[in-house]
Amino acid sequence: MSDNIPKRVVITGASSGIGAATAEAFAATGARLVLAARGGEGLADVVERCRAAGGEAIAVPTDVTDAEAVQALAARAREWLGGIDLWFSDVGIGALGKFHEVPMAAHRQVIEANLIGHMHDAHAALPIFIAQGHGIFVNMISVGGFLATPFAAAYSASKFGLRGLSQALRAEVSLYPRIHICDVYPTFVDTPGIEHAGNYVGKRLSVPPGVLNPRTVAKAVVRLADRPRNTVAVGAPALALKLGQFLAPNLGAAMLNGFLNTYFAKTDPAPTTDGALFAPGKEPSRVDGGFRRPEQRRVAGLAAAGVGLAGLAVAGAVLARRRA
Repeated sequence: MSDNIPKRVVITGASSGIGAATAEAFAATGARLVLAARGGEGLADVVERCRAAGGEAIAVPTDVTDAEAVQALAARAREWLGGIDLWFSDVGIGALGKFHEVPMAAHRQVIEANLIGHMHDAHAALPIFIAQGHGIFVNMISVGGFLATPFAAAYSASKFGLRGLSQALRAEVSLYPRIHICDVYPTFVDTPGIEHAGNYVGKRLSVPPGVLNPRTVAKAVVRLADRPRNTVAVGAPALALKLGQFLAPNLGAAMLNGFLNTYFAKTDPAPTTDGALFAPGKEPSRVDGGFRRPEQRRVAGLAAAGVGLAGLAVAGAVLARRRA
């Protein structure tokens, strides 16, 4: 961190995965943290780890789909911290399956958590930032904000929506030079999130090789506390993502759809389940999903490079066709 004054940080979705990793990373800098998620058990684990790492932390169990609960979280954080320097909006859930085979209640819950929940966070945080004259709002989005994800239509809708939300908020706070809206776009990350997702495919769920360490994403978020940036891509070049979305928006999604159809045709059957869509899990807090192997570090680098080269190749092909 750039100074000796501990940062005052709020993290929603802090009970596992990227949220928990980021809480621990901030704690290691001596930050003071207010941690929120639906599950009190997981939050308590993270609070203890943050205190052991050298930070101060309290847990405020909060369902971000409840606007009043998020306002209460903001009031508690402001009271305990004395102000808020950074609010990390990290809640994210998914429902996997063909769009017409996933219950509408599951689609709605994904939108409520991933999009409306982040809007609740911003609606609570921005008045505090404006009153104190500074603040950083960090929106966890993912490459799903640029690349549509077949078999996860509501997730895609929420992530595309978050990108638009951030752009609109960034314009609205442009007159406040010390208030920043930052977006983080990681590629696939090794978290328990895939286990928490609703599974309506009836097949075993997994993640592709080369998933990121959640702590890599956490470090990117911590850096924003001192060096805020509009867009941070982790695991793939941001320029390639933007070019791909602008020049060939349907190509990547079509390729991914073909891959997923092939994968689900070959993988083992699994029970249909709502996962943790409608209620938090009871298991202890975990940062890692257990999908990453040591040798995948090299694969992750190659995958990131591949995404970048693919995006640039698509851009070049489209530009060449236009010139022709």
